[in-house]
Amino acid sequence: MRKFIAFFRKKWVRTTAGIAVATVKWLFIFLILGGIVGGGAAFGYVTALVKDDPVRSRDSMMEMIQDNSVTGFVHFADDSVIGQLRTDEDRRLAKLGDIPQVLLDAVLAIEDNDFYTHNGIDLKATMRAVVQKLLHEDVQTGGSTITQQLARRVFLTLGREDGRKAKEIFLAMRMERLMSKQEILLAYLNKIPYGNGSTGYNLYGIKAAAKGLFDIDDLSKLNVAQAAYLAGLPQQPSNYTAFNSKGEFDQAGFNRAVTRQRLVLKRMLEEGKITDAQYQEALAFDLKGSLAKPKQKAYNTYPYLMIEAERQATDILLQQQKPGLDPQKQPAAYKEAYNAMHDQLLHGGYHVYTTIDKTIYDAMRDIAENPKNFVPDDPKDPKKTEQVGAIMLDSRTSAILGMIEGRDFSKEQLNHATQALRQPGSTMKPIAAYLPAIEKGAIQPASVIDDVPIILKDGTKASGGYHIPANWDSDYHGLITARTALNQSYNIPAIKLYLDVVGINQAWDFAKKLGITSIQKEDYQAQTGVIGGLKYGTSVKELTNAYAAIANKGVFNEAYMIRKITDPNGKIVYEHKQQPSTVFSEQTAYLMTDMMRTVITEGTATDLKSKFAYYGKIPIVGKTGSTQDDTDAWFEGFTPDITLGVWVGYDQPVNKLTKANGSTSHAKNVWALAMNAAVEKRNDLFKTKSFEKPDGIVTATVSNLSGKLPSELTTKTGHTVTDIFNKDFVPTEQDDVMVNAKIIPYNGRNYLAQPATPDDMTQDRTVIKRAKPINQLLEDWSKFCKKCRRTGASRSTATSRSITIRTLRPKWIRAPTTARTPLLRRVQC
Repeated sequence: MRKFIAFFRKKWVRTTAGIAVATVKWLFIFLILGGIVGGGAAFGYVTALVKDDPVRSRDSMMEMIQDNSVTGFVHFADDSVIGQLRTDEDRRLAKLGDIPQVLLDAVLAIEDNDFYTHNGIDLKATMRAVVQKLLHEDVQTGGSTITQQLARRVFLTLGREDGRKAKEIFLAMRMERLMSKQEILLAYLNKIPYGNGSTGYNLYGIKAAAKGLFDIDDLSKLNVAQAAYLAGLPQQPSNYTAFNSKGEFDQAGFNRAVTRQRLVLKRMLEEGKITDAQYQEALAFDLKGSLAKPKQKAYNTYPYLMIEAERQATDILLQQQKPGLDPQKQPAAYKEAYNAMHDQLLHGGYHVYTTIDKTIYDAMRDIAENPKNFVPDDPKDPKKTEQVGAIMLDSRTSAILGMIEGRDFSKEQLNHATQALRQPGSTMKPIAAYLPAIEKGAIQPASVIDDVPIILKDGTKASGGYHIPANWDSDYHGLITARTALNQSYNIPAIKLYLDVVGINQAWDFAKKLGITSIQKEDYQAQTGVIGGLKYGTSVKELTNAYAAIANKGVFNEAYMIRKITDPNGKIVYEHKQQPSTVFSEQTAYLMTDMMRTVITEGTATDLKSKFAYYGKIPIVGKTGSTQDDTDAWFEGFTPDITLGVWVGYDQPVNKLTKANGSTSHAKNVWALAMNAAVEKRNDLFKTKSFEKPDGIVTATVSNLSGKLPSELTTKTGHTVTDIFNKDFVPTEQDDVMVNAKIIPYNGRNYLAQPATPDDMTQDRTVIKRAKPINQLLEDWSKFCKKCRRTGASRSTATSRSITIRTLRPKWIRAPTTARTPLLRRVQC
């Protein structure tokens, strides 16, 4: 000890020691100062990195975390899913109580084992991840906690710019202070990506992943192997995906995902979350066999239907939120609001429930897609494709059961059932002529209408031209019953009812009550509008809806396809409510129905007796329709329960249907095919076996020359007809049209004798007294033709063909006499 003390008393030792102590002291001081300066610099650097990131409150954080773009779905009538609404993503929200413990264990074992103990960052896990990366170890675990991953996904970009990591750490620590562990974990499981599903959609959230990869809706049904598979995907979802963007199986991606799954299982075993037996069972599980079967997106399998559901649902929700917004008066504001609502529908997690019967809809689509049902396409003109539109309704509710929107969505996206407006042709006759005339008591099925030429001033032409309507057979048929006129679809009787009996204004007002909304103010001047001369025409949906009111005994319900819409929580935000309105009486509906029955039994649709496979077992009625030059063909018909309307034609009017290739009958053909399929596949929809006759319908015999009670003369000559009547409108007057009279034949014409005419100048004849004498008709024609020649009228103002007028027999007067007066008189104009 003495030697040790003596050593330190030496001068050079003391000097050296002093220098060492001073050096250490100053080094310590410099280290402290350096730490202060370095810490300040580091603090300043970190501060600079995060200075632009706001300090978020709990409310603002929760608002952003809960701002989920949730996948919506469209459903058939039986609530089965048609498909998800149009997005590139499939997002579905789960509740924490929905997620089984085995899935939570798998996620935490591989992603964040210390989740419940750290404060948002895990230094140990970060160091472990760094070492694994540097040493290129086979087992790679993430360094970011679940909280950090959530912060990055919700609040930051996914890039690698300077400062992102610092922001991520600070956000994670703040989230841990303001949110519970359960809130953080649930938000993570609802937002994290899981790659592509079996339909090709990008999967977001554990619920979408379970459905998209294993077709499992209930998360509690996931086994250990499936839970581990799902837990391993978020690290590299695009690398571990078992399906590509088309929904096709990807073997390489699946193999990588299985390797990752085995790592998850190993971590679960190490953490004591599963037993060795469970581990071995999970390894042996046929994971590939449990994957969901690849399937196409609904916009590939049901494109027309999905687009229509989108359109109608957007309209409904917009009407609810902004009922006063008028698309006609405020087009710009309406378009902006519509687009915003459409985006909200697609990303808001709505469920749209339709009335569409899957079986019927699929059958109708099969008909539309079968090229044998239509004229072959023209290879030289891709646009020359025969198109079709059809709507099938439940007649009592007007719920849309099925549709044909077009032939091929890839070639033409226009919905020919709900959006396209076409001229209705003769299918408008019952709606705007016969129904309102019957309802006001002006006609009954046996009422007589004179089918003779008429000259109409064309009120729609500035030049004040004239129009001569003609029947489809280019002939006139004289005194015929209303039933016969409808059976044979003659134009002149319908025009007379429309103009003279009902009146144009009343006709279109009546049609509007039956849901025809496309009537324009110009149509109130269209004197031939009842046979299809409208400004725009009408849609298959609206016209079929009008016919459904006949089947529904005069009660109109607006056709609908959306029965309800719910939000992501299942709350009903819209539900269709019936608003029935009685437009005409049951008696009128029955009379009209019976008149349409004979259209099939003896009129223009007799071919349906062989084409409709259930004819004679299920009653059907209907009305044909065609437009000028066969641009369009229609058939509107119904059973006591189901109404079906069909239109066939071309999008470009320059292309025509023809009798030569049979296309003029295609509307009837499609109607029969669709109705056959409906009866065969959904026979339960056809419960009513006959059209129920209401009280007040009676049978009576009347003159077929006047529609009045038979006289002795009409009975004797066989000019009577028996038909059904509304008892309130059975005629009470006797026929005064067929009479015995004295006539004077002169220059080929017959003139009624005056009381003072000598008997030797007269002959006794049975004659028909018309509302407008034939002589007057001929004079009108003569005046008209002189006007044509004088003004040089063109085809647009007058017909240029030779008009044949039958002056006595056989069609115009049906006289029982053998008068030898000239039968034909030609007038050229």
